Amino acid sequence: MYFRVAASALIALVAVTTVTGASPRVAEAPSRVVLGTPQDAAHAHNDYEHDRPLFDALEQGFTSVEADVWLVGGELLVAHDLVDVQPGVTLESLYLDPLSELLRGHGRSVYPGWDGSFQLLIDIKSDGESSYAAIEKELAGHRSMMTRYSNGKTQTGPVIAVVSGNRPLETMQNLKSRFAFYDGRSTDLASGLPADLMPLVSENWNKLFAWQGAGPMPENEKVKLRDYVELAHTNGYRVRFWGTLDVPGAAREAIWTQLHSAGVDHINTDDLAALAEFLGSRN
Repeated sequence: MYFRVAASALIALVAVTTVTGASPRVAEAPSRVVLGTPQDAAHAHNDYEHDRPLFDALEQGFTSVEADVWLVGGELLVAHDLVDVQPGVTLESLYLDPLSELLRGHGRSVYPGWDGSFQLLIDIKSDGESSYAAIEKELAGHRSMMTRYSNGKTQTGPVIAVVSGNRPLETMQNLKSRFAFYDGRSTDLASGLPADLMPLVSENWNKLFAWQGAGPMPENEKVKLRDYVELAHTNGYRVRFWGTLDVPGAAREAIWTQLHSAGVDHINTDDLAALAEFLGSRN
């Protein structure tokens, strides 16, 4: 069961990284962060493009964030496109170091009193094998907070890293110990892959569904969505869709309503405040 935090909690000083538009820069001064009420279904798509990566999401109660990474010169640089990478704007500086610092203040949960693992979805944009090796190395440097798989068992930590994009499945399958998990696709739902390898299945909404929120959702698509989620949950997988309409208005709210009603585990958005308000009104 998840325990909801009744009021926002003020945490100790933590290092902040900021972005200006699409060009992130590392801030020189720390800042205070007021944690929002955790929303289990809230996923920050392209989180690094917000003014304060990670912290904007935490202040809205998001429990999952997404970062695109490129391996350049041995560093995992965070950006959507290779032309936008900047030295020093890394997976570690934007996410791993701040999460480690935050957890020093309140132990075994990113949100005090919340019974869950904060998801860091790492979308590999560069070569899968070399990038994944670099990710494992960096996660190992933060092992005290990471969920890990070792010798057939998953040991749950405050943070779980899931790799998406160019994922080296065979390499991950053959590791006896790892700190990252695999983001599957709709074609993997019936694959038999264990949930301790693939805890998450993500898919492009538009690949499976035609409805874009205008008018009632067609009954056949509503049934298809519920069956999809049920199958995933039966196999121990969480569900996320990308590519859903994310423009403010009735159509987006209708889509969010159907996703929430069907039990989709992670609702994708760039509009943090709007999704936080939507989920809060339903909880």
